[in-house]
Amino acid sequence: MPAYTAPVDDMLFVLGDLLDTGTVLAALGGEEVPLSLMGEVLGEAGRFCEKVAQPLNRSGDEEGCVLENGIVRTPKGFPGAYAAFVEAGWPGLAHAPEYGGQGLPRVLQLLFDEMLSSANFSFGLFPGLTRGAVEAIERHATEELKALYLPPMVEGRWMGAMALTEAQAGTDLGLLRSRAEPQADGSYRVTGSKIFISAGDHDLSENIIHLVLARLPDAPPGVKGISLFLVPKFIPDAAGQAGARNGVSAGSIEHKMGLKASPTCVMHYDAARGWLVGAPHQGLRAMFTMMNAERLFVGIQGLGIAEAAYQGASTYARERLQGRAPGAATGAAQSILVHPDVRKMLLTIRAFTESGRALAAWTALEMEKAARHPDPDARAKADGMVALLTPVIKAAFTDLGFESAVLGQQVFGGHGYVREWGMEQLVRDGRIAQIYEGTNGVQAMDLVGRKLFQDGGALPRAFFAEIRATLAAGGDPDIVTPLAEALDRLEAATAALVGRGTADPAEIGAAATDYLRFFALVALGWMWARMAALPGGRRHAAKQALARFFMARILPQTLALDRALAAGAAPLMAMEEADF
Repeated sequence: MPAYTAPVDDMLFVLGDLLDTGTVLAALGGEEVPLSLMGEVLGEAGRFCEKVAQPLNRSGDEEGCVLENGIVRTPKGFPGAYAAFVEAGWPGLAHAPEYGGQGLPRVLQLLFDEMLSSANFSFGLFPGLTRGAVEAIERHATEELKALYLPPMVEGRWMGAMALTEAQAGTDLGLLRSRAEPQADGSYRVTGSKIFISAGDHDLSENIIHLVLARLPDAPPGVKGISLFLVPKFIPDAAGQAGARNGVSAGSIEHKMGLKASPTCVMHYDAARGWLVGAPHQGLRAMFTMMNAERLFVGIQGLGIAEAAYQGASTYARERLQGRAPGAATGAAQSILVHPDVRKMLLTIRAFTESGRALAAWTALEMEKAARHPDPDARAKADGMVALLTPVIKAAFTDLGFESAVLGQQVFGGHGYVREWGMEQLVRDGRIAQIYEGTNGVQAMDLVGRKLFQDGGALPRAFFAEIRATLAAGGDPDIVTPLAEALDRLEAATAALVGRGTADPAEIGAAATDYLRFFALVALGWMWARMAALPGGRRHAAKQALARFFMARILPQTLALDRALAAGAAPLMAMEEADF
């Protein structure tokens, strides 16, 4: 298993040189967070990932989780690592101080999530789920529920889980059957079974707080009849501690391709006591608060997988002596870095990780603006940017993260297929990120079917204007010109797609995944144009080289995507169902 080194220097370059994060945050009010403090936080976070989380990655994968006597046991070392995580205060990093959090910028949380995902993908999922649950409770629950549940969750003593999926109700949540019966004391009795529940049960925390979708007796059919309930594994006692066991149990855990140190559970709710979160029949709205937070988190998991793949593959490539440079017929064996194809694979991964990190951090700052900017119009604009980019980051980052893991494995040749080198685990773990929290096809449909049409197309226009502003400043023609041409094509493809989709909804589905990829490549190219324009020494030279590589060898994919989009739905829909 290759060692992992947290890329703190590049993270600070993004926060400081590229995004001027301190100035952006200062304009939003609140306590100043200097770059030096951000560096200290990220440095400590990196040390936790390198020294505590990463050494458990392979052993956790090999041991996996087990269900014993109704309790899910995590791999050896995980409970101790999580106890250290809590003791260091990491669960509350970006949460509100009123509930015990540190109130630091969410961009620091996002970068910590990347490091955790690189170091130990399974371990990082546990606190990631809890943060999403905290956000949903904080935004939609009653003051009484918030006061009781948020402090121990922010502290990390209690953790969260999201229970949506049922055997017959996956993406189509309107088919779910779980039910909730109102009680005289204002609580509910929740009954039903859920599948694919990440961290539905485990031994890391004192309590697990489930957010469960179910139907009230008077619920209308479909998604308009879904409510959200807070269902704890242990019901809090009068002192606010985990008390009596609730009717919540794990029926089994799935045997999976990867993510083996994180339990994916079949959960049963047998007249379990629960409390309504949000308004009756409005549960999907409340749950989407958690789901959107998780979708951004999952995108960062893809970025973390790519970074780990790059570090492992680049180290191997420097050390592996095999063959000679093209044209050299004799001489000692050289590093495989002399081979252009090896360089192409490594450059492809790194071109994603560095621009992806920059785009994710930019989006995190937009989230801060949406929450705290004094100008309501600025808040609305930033909120729109986050809404637009959420499906892009979730889908594109996890697609590119998995592709990066495969490329990293390929650099190793046969060794990449062997367990002890660690690359095959990255491939197996990274694959799930394209599937859970809404498959990437669903994310593409959200982007094309909803976000492009919202407010008459205002969201993409505003984002494209941001890129135009960067292009207007000029720069290296080898970088600026290809991006400008790709943006022209994307804007034209957007207008054409909106027109065709209005006339025929099948056109939206046919275009969705290609369009999202097209959009993501232009967005990443924007980050490269911004980074390449910054002055500097050796870092500047490397950034410019990567920017030119991206524009010359990756951005041209948009030409093929543009042609595919222009073909429309007809080639996809021509074959009869019986012929499949």
